[in-house]
Amino acid sequence: MTSEASSQPRVMFHTQEKEKEDEECPRCTLVKLTVKYNRKDLQKRLDIEEWIEGQLHLLYDCEEDDIPQLEIDIDELLELPDTEQRSRLQELLQECAKPKEEFINGLLYRMKGLRKMSVTLKK
Repeated sequence: MTSEASSQPRVMFHTQEKEKEDEECPRCTLVKLTVKYNRKDLQKRLDIEEWIEGQLHLLYDCEEDDIPQLEIDIDELLELPDTEQRSRLQELLQECAKPKEEFINGLLYRMKGLRKMSVTLKK
């Protein structure tokens, strides 16, 4: 009977000292970090990533498996000034034979107002 009683959930009340200790726990920090980003920002980023994928299919005119390994890092682009963003995208797409200006302009337009995400959330 004692083993049965110990496996039951318990209610605990925290004192102020206990709450200070809890603020330093990693789980509490994780919760605070995930709340920092709202769904609207995350949905906008997801929409941009899906748009990029679709546009790469059109640019390279091939199936998903045949697209060259490109890593278009939105956060990396957000760290760069506007002129360098454009040149970085041109550098990444240099193997593409089709005109890529429309893709670059579309991506830069969609990225306006987007905020850089922290490293902890990206992982």
